[in-house]
Amino acid sequence: MLPRAALALLPGTLDLLVLRALHWEPTHGAGVAEWIRLVTGSVFAVEEGTLYPALHRLERQGLVESEWGRSDLRRRARFYNLTADGRARLRQLADEWARYSGAVGAALRHGHPRALWAEESAPRP
Repeated sequence: MLPRAALALLPGTLDLLVLRALHWEPTHGAGVAEWIRLVTGSVFAVEEGTLYPALHRLERQGLVESEWGRSDLRRRARFYNLTADGRARLRQLADEWARYSGAVGAALRHGHPRALWAEESAPRP
């Protein structure tokens, strides 16, 4: 069986994943990308050219802050941390994602539209 290719992220999904990756502790960009790769089973592979502009945008929006530090390999790296506004935005995005994915899941589970129309017009107890 051939390995499955990574999928493209839906618009807005990157912010949710980046904010979630930073939920526990300050992390450098490579750590954020690795967390996303690991938790999604390599379904999403975020490249540097996508990740760092997103981190900088989130920082400009006041959702993350950053400071220089040392990585586990003793290399100088910029570590990103959620702000209070970032935590609030993470909750909002997570709620929106749950509604979105729930609605799409419901659409995929339901059968023929006539059955839904019949349910809708049935008398309620």
